[in-house]
Amino acid sequence: MKRGLLAALILAALAAPACDDVSHGDINDEINILVRRNDQLVPPAMERLAAYKRTAIPQIETALPTASPAGRLHLIAAMDRIGDGEAVPILRHRAMFDVNPDVRSAAEAVLSRWAADHAHAGRASRAGAALAEVARRRAAGEGPLLYGDGGLPGVPATVGAPDLVGATPGP
Repeated sequence: MKRGLLAALILAALAAPACDDVSHGDINDEINILVRRNDQLVPPAMERLAAYKRTAIPQIETALPTASPAGRLHLIAAMDRIGDGEAVPILRHRAMFDVNPDVRSAAEAVLSRWAADHAHAGRASRAGAALAEVARRRAAGEGPLLYGDGGLPGVPATVGAPDLVGATPGP
């Protein structure tokens, strides 16, 4: 009897990491849709990603720096949909330093909504503190490194994420 129980415990312990691997891959699949697409596949992918809740936040954070502006907007919307306070530092960083003004505004808007939502007091407190820090640092002259229309000095303008599927090409 003891051997059977021991074997069952060992099998359960070995099966748990396998579940994490599946969710890790599934989360990555949903994130790929959010950063690479701009069509009818995005809303269902965002809902599926939100179902992973806090588990998805580290992978979203990892995807943000290399995503296009539209992809970053999708990822910020996904963090808003997840609604976990663990996303506050990520949103604060994007509100402060993202080179795209729409992304900065979107991150700040999520923080503002969360700060006003007193039904989730812990998250509201963290979001309020993040907004105060963003305001303080902006007043001190901190912000994103912007190089004008030419982009980064010495870097071709084509470096970065490809345009989203269905995106209208620029001039």
